[in-house]
Amino acid sequence: MKCRRCSELAQVRLPSHHTGFCASCFETYFLRQVERGIHEHKQFSKEDRLLLAVSGGKDSLGLLLALSKLEYDVTALHIDLGIPVSSQSARSTVEAYCAAHSIKLHVLETTEKGLPIPEVKKRVNRPICSVCGKIKRHWFNRFAYENGYNVLATGHNLDDEVARLFANTLRWDQAYLAGQGPVSPAEGRFVRKVKPLCRLTEYETAVWCFLNGIEHVLAACPYSAGASFTGHKKLLADLEERSPGMKMQFYEHFLQRGKPAFQAIRAEAPPLNECARCGYPSSMEVCGVCRIKEQLEA
Repeated sequence: MKCRRCSELAQVRLPSHHTGFCASCFETYFLRQVERGIHEHKQFSKEDRLLLAVSGGKDSLGLLLALSKLEYDVTALHIDLGIPVSSQSARSTVEAYCAAHSIKLHVLETTEKGLPIPEVKKRVNRPICSVCGKIKRHWFNRFAYENGYNVLATGHNLDDEVARLFANTLRWDQAYLAGQGPVSPAEGRFVRKVKPLCRLTEYETAVWCFLNGIEHVLAACPYSAGASFTGHKKLLADLEERSPGMKMQFYEHFLQRGKPAFQAIRAEAPPLNECARCGYPSSMEVCGVCRIKEQLEA
């Protein structure tokens, strides 16, 4: 196969696009896909102060490099979850990368916030991935809001988005379906949340990291075994192999045809309250993260 752009030997094959690229042209393709996702969905501009949630995995570090190359004003935020070995590895990977590329980095420790994840796992009788995700989302948003960043970006790729859409559709979860997409607008103490990798697959971000020599965390979180999200990804990967381009079609058709209907339903929902403890939006008197903290303090 020849490279689509320069006709040299292709090194990266992309069945979903019925094409392939050499290493140099793949970089151009990758950056253009990031830019296209940003502009098509009006995610942010170069005038915005952008905070990127960086875990140490390939997606967030790969996105950090892409946004830097595209000359956006981006700062990294890493949350240290306090998980033995795993968290130390992730934190050192992020710190080394940001130091090597002169990227500003903030590190927030959940232990200092009274929410060490190992203790949460012991004390809270709910799936740990769900609880951990809630804690991380709360503190990513809270840090951004309290430190003057008007946009919060994450490294969620097309595979992540499609797996989440599939799971929400299986449950017909109207609230989550109404809110899913590359952009969540700012509202009250919620800053605008964006997903610049929404047009790129996990495979494409892995290739991007490999070609750019990005060293990232390879080991999965030790607490993630049995997560349904992983199973959904495998199922969708099989469908994509049989019908290349299926993931993008599923996602884009939802954004065009399905999401507006669910947003109309959500518009009728009562407004969120301010959490009595932290002041951040909540559907109850006390938000989920503060209730978790109360359980640990009991």
